[in-house]
Amino acid sequence: MADKKKLFIKTYGCQMNVYDSERMAEAMGGAGYETTDSAEGADMILLNTCHIREKAAEKVYSELGRFKGLKSENPDLKIGVAGCVAQAEGEEIMRRQPLVDLVVGPQSYHRLPEMEARTRSGEKALDTDFPEEDKFEKLKSRPKAKRGPAAFLTVQEGCDKFCAFCVVPYTRGAEVSRPVDRILTEARDLVERGVREITLLGQNVNAYHGAGPKGDMTLAGLIWELDRIDGLERIRFTTSHPNDMMDDLIEAHGSCAKLMPYLHLPVQSGSDRILKRMNRSHDRDSYLRLVERIRAARPDILLSGDFIVGFPEETEADFQDTMDLIQEVEYGQAFSFKYSSRPGTPAAERALVDDAEASDRLYRLQALITRQQRAVQDRMVGREVSVLFEKPGRFDGQMLGKSEYLHAVHVADAGARVGDLARVRIVESGANSLSGVLAGA
Repeated sequence: MADKKKLFIKTYGCQMNVYDSERMAEAMGGAGYETTDSAEGADMILLNTCHIREKAAEKVYSELGRFKGLKSENPDLKIGVAGCVAQAEGEEIMRRQPLVDLVVGPQSYHRLPEMEARTRSGEKALDTDFPEEDKFEKLKSRPKAKRGPAAFLTVQEGCDKFCAFCVVPYTRGAEVSRPVDRILTEARDLVERGVREITLLGQNVNAYHGAGPKGDMTLAGLIWELDRIDGLERIRFTTSHPNDMMDDLIEAHGSCAKLMPYLHLPVQSGSDRILKRMNRSHDRDSYLRLVERIRAARPDILLSGDFIVGFPEETEADFQDTMDLIQEVEYGQAFSFKYSSRPGTPAAERALVDDAEASDRLYRLQALITRQQRAVQDRMVGREVSVLFEKPGRFDGQMLGKSEYLHAVHVADAGARVGDLARVRIVESGANSLSGVLAGA
Protein backbone atom coordinates (compact mmCIF):
# COMPACT_ATOMS: atom_id res chain seq x y z
CA MET A 1 0.00 0.00 0.00
CA ALA A 2 1.41 3.37 -0.98
CA ASP A 3 2.38 5.77 1.77
CA LYS A 4 -0.19 8.44 2.49
CA LYS A 5 0.58 11.95 1.36
CA LYS A 6 0.93 14.69 3.97
CA LEU A 7 -1.59 17.53 4.25
CA PHE A 8 -0.85 20.66 6.30
CA ILE A 9 -3.81 22.95 7.06
CA LYS A 10 -3.39 26.33 8.73
CA THR A 11 -6.67 27.70 10.07
CA TYR A 12 -7.44 31.36 10.66
CA GLY A 13 -10.39 33.02 12.35
CA CYS A 14 -13.63 31.68 13.72
CA GLN A 15 -14.77 28.34 15.09
CA MET A 16 -16.56 27.63 11.83
CA ASN A 17 -13.22 27.69 10.05
CA VAL A 18 -11.95 25.13 12.57
CA TYR A 19 -14.92 22.94 11.71
CA ASP A 20 -14.40 23.50 7.98
CA SER A 21 -10.73 22.54 8.26
CA GLU A 22 -11.71 19.26 9.90
CA ARG A 23 -14.07 18.52 7.03
CA MET A 24 -11.45 19.45 4.42
CA ALA A 25 -9.04 17.06 6.10
CA GLU A 26 -11.69 14.34 5.92
CA ALA A 27 -12.36 15.05 2.25
CA MET A 28 -8.67 14.83 1.44
CA GLY A 29 -8.33 11.72 3.59
CA GLY A 30 -10.41 9.97 0.95
CA ALA A 31 -7.87 11.14 -1.63
CA GLY A 32 -4.96 9.50 0.18
CA TYR A 33 -3.86 12.30 2.51
CA GLU A 34 -3.24 12.39 6.23
CA THR A 35 -2.76 15.58 8.22
CA THR A 36 0.57 16.79 9.53
CA ASP A 37 1.47 19.53 12.00
CA SER A 38 4.23 21.00 9.86
CA ALA A 39 4.38 22.62 6.43
CA GLU A 40 7.88 21.22 6.00
CA GLY A 41 7.65 17.87 4.25
CA ALA A 42 3.98 18.31 3.35
CA ASP A 43 2.68 17.27 -0.07
CA MET A 44 -0.13 19.81 0.12
CA ILE A 45 -0.57 23.05 2.09
CA LEU A 46 -3.99 24.62 2.62
CA LEU A 47 -4.56 28.03 4.19
CA ASN A 48 -8.14 28.21 5.48
CA THR A 49 -8.56 31.97 5.67
CA CYS A 50 -10.75 34.53 7.43
CA HIS A 51 -11.70 37.95 6.04
CA ILE A 52 -12.89 39.56 9.28
CA ARG A 53 -9.65 40.95 10.66
CA GLU A 54 -7.77 43.99 9.39
CA LYS A 55 -5.65 43.49 6.26
CA ALA A 56 -6.68 39.83 6.13
CA ALA A 57 -5.82 39.40 2.45
CA GLU A 58 -2.38 40.98 2.83
CA LYS A 59 -1.60 38.63 5.70
CA VAL A 60 -2.48 35.67 3.49
CA TYR A 61 -0.16 36.89 0.71
CA SER A 62 2.59 37.34 3.28
CA GLU A 63 2.06 33.80 4.55
CA LEU A 64 2.14 32.42 1.01
CA GLY A 65 5.47 34.15 0.43
CA ARG A 66 6.97 32.04 3.21
CA PHE A 67 6.26 28.89 1.22
CA LYS A 68 8.36 29.84 -1.81
CA GLY A 69 11.37 27.97 -0.47
CA LEU A 70 9.32 24.82 0.16
CA LYS A 71 7.93 24.98 -3.38
CA SER A 72 11.45 25.37 -4.80
CA GLU A 73 12.65 22.34 -2.84
CA ASN A 74 9.62 20.29 -3.82
CA PRO A 75 8.02 21.32 -7.17
CA ASP A 76 5.31 18.68 -6.62
CA LEU A 77 4.08 20.49 -3.48
CA LYS A 78 0.53 21.75 -3.99
CA ILE A 79 -0.54 24.97 -2.28
CA GLY A 80 -4.16 26.02 -1.86
CA VAL A 81 -6.10 28.91 -0.36
CA ALA A 82 -9.55 28.23 1.09
CA GLY A 83 -12.08 30.15 3.13
CA CYS A 84 -13.39 33.69 3.02
CA VAL A 85 -10.31 35.43 1.58
CA ALA A 86 -10.37 32.84 -1.20
CA GLN A 87 -14.01 33.67 -1.86
CA ALA A 88 -13.36 37.42 -1.87
CA GLU A 89 -10.11 37.46 -3.86
CA GLY A 90 -10.62 34.54 -6.29
CA GLU A 91 -8.33 34.70 -9.32
CA GLU A 92 -6.45 37.66 -7.84
CA ILE A 93 -4.73 35.24 -5.46
CA MET A 94 -3.31 33.20 -8.32
CA ARG A 95 -2.32 36.33 -10.20
CA ARG A 96 -0.41 37.78 -7.24
CA GLN A 97 1.03 34.45 -6.07
CA PRO A 98 1.70 32.09 -9.01
CA LEU A 99 2.84 29.38 -6.60
CA VAL A 100 -0.82 28.85 -5.58
CA ASP A 101 -2.31 25.80 -7.31
CA LEU A 102 -5.92 25.99 -6.16
CA VAL A 103 -8.37 28.46 -4.66
CA VAL A 104 -11.61 27.22 -3.12
CA GLY A 105 -14.41 29.12 -1.39
CA PRO A 106 -16.08 28.00 1.85
CA GLN A 107 -19.13 26.59 0.04
CA SER A 108 -17.13 24.40 -2.35
CA TYR A 109 -14.54 22.61 -0.24
CA HIS A 110 -16.28 19.25 -0.78
CA ARG A 111 -14.82 19.52 -4.30
CA LEU A 112 -11.24 19.62 -3.01
CA PRO A 113 -10.30 16.05 -4.06
CA GLU A 114 -11.24 16.63 -7.70
CA MET A 115 -9.53 20.04 -7.66
CA GLU A 116 -6.36 18.47 -6.25
CA ALA A 117 -6.47 15.81 -8.97
CA ARG A 118 -6.58 18.54 -11.60
CA THR A 119 -3.52 20.23 -10.11
CA ARG A 120 -1.64 16.93 -10.31
CA SER A 121 -2.11 17.03 -14.08
CA GLY A 122 -0.68 20.54 -14.26
CA GLU A 123 -3.87 22.64 -14.12
CA LYS A 124 -4.76 25.49 -11.83
CA ALA A 125 -8.06 24.95 -10.01
CA LEU A 126 -10.47 27.71 -8.94
CA ASP A 127 -13.92 27.24 -7.40
CA THR A 128 -15.68 30.08 -5.61
CA ASP A 129 -19.22 29.10 -6.61
CA PHE A 130 -22.21 28.80 -4.31
CA PRO A 131 -23.21 25.29 -5.48
CA GLU A 132 -26.72 23.93 -5.10
CA GLU A 133 -25.61 20.58 -3.74
CA ASP A 134 -25.18 20.15 0.04
CA LYS A 135 -21.46 20.17 0.71
CA PHE A 136 -21.95 18.32 4.00
CA GLU A 137 -23.69 15.42 2.28
CA LYS A 138 -21.09 15.27 -0.48
CA LEU A 139 -18.34 14.66 2.05
CA LYS A 140 -17.65 11.19 3.29
CA SER A 141 -18.74 10.44 6.84
CA ARG A 142 -16.26 11.25 9.55
CA PRO A 143 -13.72 8.50 10.24
CA LYS A 144 -14.54 6.66 13.45
CA ALA A 145 -11.45 7.84 15.30
CA LYS A 146 -11.70 8.80 18.97
CA ARG A 147 -12.52 12.49 19.46
CA GLY A 148 -11.83 14.93 22.25
CA PRO A 149 -14.67 15.67 24.68
CA ALA A 150 -15.73 18.95 23.00
CA ALA A 151 -16.54 19.50 19.33
CA PHE A 152 -17.99 22.05 16.92
CA LEU A 153 -20.92 21.27 14.65
CA THR A 154 -21.99 23.67 11.91
CA VAL A 155 -25.78 23.96 11.64
CA GLN A 156 -26.20 27.24 9.74
CA GLU A 157 -24.13 29.29 7.32
CA GLY A 158 -24.36 32.70 5.73
CA CYS A 159 -26.14 35.85 6.80
CA ASP A 160 -28.97 38.02 5.45
CA LYS A 161 -28.41 40.97 7.79
CA PHE A 162 -25.93 42.97 5.65
CA CYS A 163 -24.34 44.96 8.47
CA ALA A 164 -22.49 47.89 6.91
CA PHE A 165 -19.07 46.68 8.12
CA CYS A 166 -19.35 42.96 7.37
CA VAL A 167 -18.22 40.80 4.42
CA VAL A 168 -19.95 37.59 5.53
CA PRO A 169 -22.99 37.92 3.19
CA TYR A 170 -20.57 38.26 0.28
CA THR A 171 -18.15 35.47 1.26
CA ARG A 172 -20.50 32.95 2.92
CA GLY A 173 -23.69 33.79 1.04
CA ALA A 174 -27.31 33.87 2.16
CA GLU A 175 -28.55 32.16 5.31
CA VAL A 176 -28.84 28.41 4.85
CA SER A 177 -29.75 25.91 7.58
CA ARG A 178 -28.90 22.21 7.57
CA PRO A 179 -31.77 19.71 7.95
CA VAL A 180 -32.45 18.50 11.48
CA ASP A 181 -31.95 14.79 10.77
CA ARG A 182 -28.47 15.33 9.30
CA ILE A 183 -27.40 17.39 12.31
CA LEU A 184 -28.70 14.75 14.72
CA THR A 185 -26.90 12.00 12.80
CA GLU A 186 -23.63 13.92 12.99
CA ALA A 187 -24.16 14.70 16.67
CA ARG A 188 -24.79 11.05 17.55
CA ASP A 189 -21.67 10.07 15.62
CA LEU A 190 -19.62 12.58 17.61
CA VAL A 191 -20.99 11.28 20.91
CA GLU A 192 -20.19 7.69 19.90
CA ARG A 193 -16.57 8.80 19.48
CA GLY A 194 -16.24 10.42 22.89
CA VAL A 195 -17.70 13.91 22.51
CA ARG A 196 -19.67 15.14 25.53
CA GLU A 197 -20.09 18.82 24.58
CA ILE A 198 -21.18 20.19 21.21
CA THR A 199 -21.09 23.85 20.16
CA LEU A 200 -23.55 24.60 17.37
CA LEU A 201 -22.05 27.00 14.86
CA GLY A 202 -23.46 29.53 12.46
CA GLN A 203 -22.66 32.99 11.21
CA ASN A 204 -26.11 33.84 12.56
CA VAL A 205 -26.88 30.64 14.41
CA ASN A 206 -30.06 31.72 16.17
CA ALA A 207 -31.63 32.36 12.74
CA TYR A 208 -31.53 28.57 12.28
CA HIS A 209 -34.64 27.24 10.51
CA GLY A 210 -33.71 23.74 9.38
CA ALA A 211 -36.15 21.31 7.81
CA GLY A 212 -37.61 18.88 10.33
CA PRO A 213 -40.19 16.08 10.19
CA LYS A 214 -43.05 18.55 10.81
CA GLY A 215 -41.71 21.59 8.99
CA ASP A 216 -38.91 24.04 9.70
CA MET A 217 -37.47 23.90 13.20
CA THR A 218 -36.01 26.78 15.22
CA LEU A 219 -32.70 26.64 17.03
CA ALA A 220 -34.57 26.04 20.30
CA GLY A 221 -36.35 23.08 18.74
CA LEU A 222 -33.04 21.68 17.52
CA ILE A 223 -31.55 22.08 21.00
CA TRP A 224 -34.40 20.10 22.51
CA GLU A 225 -33.83 17.34 19.93
CA LEU A 226 -30.14 17.25 20.84
CA ASP A 227 -31.10 17.19 24.51
CA ARG A 228 -32.51 13.69 23.95
CA ILE A 229 -29.16 12.22 22.86
CA ASP A 230 -27.76 9.99 25.60
CA GLY A 231 -24.14 10.79 26.37
CA LEU A 232 -24.34 14.38 25.15
CA GLU A 233 -23.98 16.39 28.34
CA ARG A 234 -23.53 19.97 27.17
CA ILE A 235 -24.87 22.16 24.36
CA ARG A 236 -23.65 25.62 23.35
CA PHE A 237 -24.21 27.83 20.29
CA THR A 238 -22.52 30.80 18.66
CA THR A 239 -22.73 33.43 17.15
CA SER A 240 -26.09 35.12 17.72
CA HIS A 241 -27.81 38.23 16.43
CA PRO A 242 -30.02 40.09 18.94
CA ASN A 243 -32.89 40.31 16.44
CA ASP A 244 -33.14 36.51 16.22
CA MET A 245 -33.18 35.79 19.96
CA MET A 246 -36.71 34.37 19.94
CA ASP A 247 -38.94 33.58 22.93
CA ASP A 248 -38.49 29.81 22.66
CA LEU A 249 -34.70 30.17 22.70
CA ILE A 250 -34.80 32.42 25.76
CA GLU A 251 -37.08 29.89 27.45
CA ALA A 252 -34.69 27.06 26.58
CA HIS A 253 -31.94 28.84 28.50
CA GLY A 254 -34.13 28.65 31.57
CA SER A 255 -35.39 25.08 31.21
CA CYS A 256 -32.92 22.96 29.21
CA ALA A 257 -30.35 21.57 31.64
CA LYS A 258 -27.89 20.67 28.88
CA LEU A 259 -27.86 24.20 27.42
CA MET A 260 -24.97 25.94 29.12
CA PRO A 261 -25.40 29.31 30.90
CA TYR A 262 -23.23 31.22 28.46
CA LEU A 263 -24.40 33.41 25.58
CA HIS A 264 -22.40 35.37 23.03
CA LEU A 265 -24.70 38.23 22.03
CA PRO A 266 -22.86 40.88 19.96
CA VAL A 267 -24.18 44.45 20.14
CA GLN A 268 -21.25 46.24 18.38
CA SER A 269 -22.11 49.72 19.74
CA GLY A 270 -24.15 51.36 22.46
CA SER A 271 -25.03 54.38 20.32
CA ASP A 272 -28.35 54.35 18.50
CA ARG A 273 -26.93 56.66 15.84
CA ILE A 274 -24.00 54.34 15.13
CA LEU A 275 -26.17 51.21 15.29
CA LYS A 276 -28.36 52.72 12.59
CA ARG A 277 -25.31 53.57 10.47
CA MET A 278 -24.11 49.98 10.98
CA ASN A 279 -27.49 48.69 9.75
CA ARG A 280 -27.79 46.56 12.86
CA SER A 281 -31.62 46.72 12.92
CA HIS A 282 -31.76 46.92 16.71
CA ASP A 283 -31.24 49.80 19.08
CA ARG A 284 -29.72 50.23 22.52
CA ASP A 285 -33.02 49.97 24.40
CA SER A 286 -34.19 46.81 22.61
CA TYR A 287 -30.82 45.17 23.34
CA LEU A 288 -30.96 46.05 27.04
CA ARG A 289 -34.54 44.80 27.32
CA LEU A 290 -33.46 41.57 25.64
CA VAL A 291 -30.66 41.15 28.18
CA GLU A 292 -33.21 41.64 31.00
CA ARG A 293 -35.42 38.89 29.57
CA ILE A 294 -32.52 36.48 29.14
CA ARG A 295 -31.32 37.04 32.70
CA ALA A 296 -34.86 36.65 34.02
CA ALA A 297 -34.94 33.20 32.36
CA ARG A 298 -31.40 32.25 33.52
CA PRO A 299 -30.13 34.62 36.25
CA ASP A 300 -26.61 33.14 36.38
CA ILE A 301 -25.97 33.34 32.63
CA LEU A 302 -22.60 34.78 31.56
CA LEU A 303 -22.91 37.20 28.66
CA SER A 304 -20.24 37.84 26.06
CA GLY A 305 -20.25 40.53 23.37
CA ASP A 306 -18.53 42.09 20.38
CA PHE A 307 -17.66 45.78 20.01
CA ILE A 308 -16.37 47.82 17.09
CA VAL A 309 -14.59 51.01 18.15
CA GLY A 310 -13.99 53.94 15.82
CA PHE A 311 -16.71 53.09 13.32
CA PRO A 312 -16.96 55.87 10.69
CA GLU A 313 -18.51 59.03 12.12
CA GLU A 314 -18.35 57.77 15.73
CA THR A 315 -18.01 60.70 18.13
CA GLU A 316 -16.78 60.70 21.70
CA ALA A 317 -20.42 60.93 22.79
CA ASP A 318 -21.25 57.82 20.73
CA PHE A 319 -18.33 56.04 22.31
CA GLN A 320 -19.50 57.02 25.80
CA ASP A 321 -22.89 55.49 24.98
CA THR A 322 -21.06 52.23 24.32
CA MET A 323 -19.11 52.48 27.58
CA ASP A 324 -22.34 53.15 29.47
CA LEU A 325 -23.98 50.09 27.92
CA ILE A 326 -21.02 47.93 28.89
CA GLN A 327 -21.24 49.23 32.46
CA GLU A 328 -24.94 48.39 32.57
CA VAL A 329 -24.72 44.89 31.08
CA GLU A 330 -21.50 43.81 32.87
CA TYR A 331 -20.05 41.30 30.43
CA GLY A 332 -18.13 38.27 31.60
CA GLN A 333 -16.21 38.23 28.32
CA ALA A 334 -16.06 40.40 25.22
CA PHE A 335 -14.19 40.83 21.96
CA SER A 336 -13.38 44.32 20.76
CA PHE A 337 -11.76 45.66 17.62
CA LYS A 338 -10.81 48.94 16.04
CA TYR A 339 -12.82 49.43 12.87
CA SER A 340 -11.07 48.63 9.61
CA SER A 341 -12.81 48.90 6.25
CA ARG A 342 -13.65 45.90 4.08
CA PRO A 343 -13.76 46.55 0.33
CA GLY A 344 -17.24 46.17 -1.08
CA THR A 345 -19.07 46.90 2.17
CA PRO A 346 -21.17 50.09 2.55
CA ALA A 347 -19.03 51.45 5.38
CA ALA A 348 -15.86 51.22 3.29
CA GLU A 349 -16.77 54.46 1.50
CA ARG A 350 -17.17 56.51 4.67
CA ALA A 351 -14.70 58.85 6.36
CA LEU A 352 -12.61 57.18 9.05
CA VAL A 353 -12.25 58.30 12.65
CA ASP A 354 -8.77 59.61 13.47
CA ASP A 355 -6.62 56.53 14.05
CA ALA A 356 -5.04 57.79 17.27
CA GLU A 357 -8.46 58.62 18.68
CA ALA A 358 -9.83 55.22 17.69
CA SER A 359 -6.85 53.51 19.33
CA ASP A 360 -7.37 55.49 22.53
CA ARG A 361 -11.05 54.52 22.62
CA LEU A 362 -10.19 50.87 22.09
CA TYR A 363 -7.69 51.02 24.96
CA ARG A 364 -10.29 52.52 27.31
CA LEU A 365 -12.98 50.06 26.28
CA GLN A 366 -10.71 47.04 26.69
CA ALA A 367 -9.62 48.25 30.11
CA LEU A 368 -13.27 48.37 31.19
CA ILE A 369 -14.00 44.93 29.74
CA THR A 370 -10.93 43.50 31.47
CA ARG A 371 -12.09 44.88 34.85
CA GLN A 372 -15.55 43.40 34.33
CA GLN A 373 -14.20 40.04 33.24
CA ARG A 374 -11.93 39.84 36.27
CA ALA A 375 -14.75 40.87 38.62
CA VAL A 376 -16.99 38.13 37.23
CA GLN A 377 -14.17 35.59 37.61
CA ASP A 378 -13.36 36.73 41.15
CA ARG A 379 -16.96 36.11 42.19
CA MET A 380 -16.52 32.46 41.20
CA VAL A 381 -14.03 31.88 44.04
CA GLY A 382 -15.62 29.68 46.67
CA ARG A 383 -18.28 28.35 44.28
CA GLU A 384 -18.61 24.87 42.89
CA VAL A 385 -18.77 24.60 39.11
CA SER A 386 -19.07 21.75 36.65
CA VAL A 387 -15.87 21.23 34.64
CA LEU A 388 -15.41 19.16 31.50
CA PHE A 389 -11.73 18.24 31.37
CA GLU A 390 -10.32 18.59 27.86
CA LYS A 391 -6.54 18.17 28.11
CA PRO A 392 -3.56 17.97 30.48
CA GLY A 393 -2.28 21.28 31.81
CA ARG A 394 1.25 22.66 31.67
CA PHE A 395 2.35 20.98 34.90
CA ASP A 396 2.54 17.36 36.01
CA GLY A 397 -0.79 16.13 37.32
CA GLN A 398 -2.61 19.26 36.17
CA MET A 399 -5.76 19.07 34.05
CA LEU A 400 -7.47 21.85 32.12
CA GLY A 401 -11.16 22.10 31.33
CA LYS A 402 -14.07 24.48 30.85
CA SER A 403 -16.77 25.36 33.32
CA GLU A 404 -20.39 25.67 32.30
CA TYR A 405 -19.69 29.42 32.03
CA LEU A 406 -16.83 28.77 29.56
CA HIS A 407 -14.17 29.78 32.06
CA ALA A 408 -10.88 27.92 31.70
CA VAL A 409 -10.32 25.94 34.92
CA HIS A 410 -7.06 24.34 36.07
CA VAL A 411 -7.11 21.49 38.57
CA ALA A 412 -3.92 20.01 40.03
CA ASP A 413 -5.23 16.50 40.52
CA ALA A 414 -3.88 13.41 38.81
CA GLY A 415 -7.23 11.68 39.42
CA ALA A 416 -8.98 13.74 36.74
CA ARG A 417 -8.91 12.42 33.17
CA VAL A 418 -9.68 13.84 29.75
CA GLY A 419 -13.42 13.56 29.18
CA ASP A 420 -14.36 13.58 32.86
CA LEU A 421 -17.18 15.89 33.90
CA ALA A 422 -16.69 16.75 37.55
CA ARG A 423 -17.66 19.20 40.25
CA VAL A 424 -14.81 21.58 41.09
CA ARG A 425 -14.54 24.07 43.94
CA ILE A 426 -12.87 27.28 42.72
CA VAL A 427 -10.07 28.46 45.00
CA GLU A 428 -8.29 31.11 42.92
CA SER A 429 -8.98 33.58 40.10
CA GLY A 430 -6.15 34.37 37.70
CA ALA A 431 -5.80 36.81 34.82
CA ASN A 432 -7.68 34.64 32.32
CA SER A 433 -8.50 31.42 34.14
CA LEU A 434 -9.64 29.87 37.40
CA SER A 435 -7.98 27.27 39.63
CA GLY A 436 -9.83 24.73 41.69
CA VAL A 437 -9.89 21.39 43.45
CA LEU A 438 -12.17 18.45 42.86
CA ALA A 439 -15.20 18.76 45.12
CA GLY A 440 -14.86 16.52 48.12
CA ALA A 441 -11.07 16.36 47.80
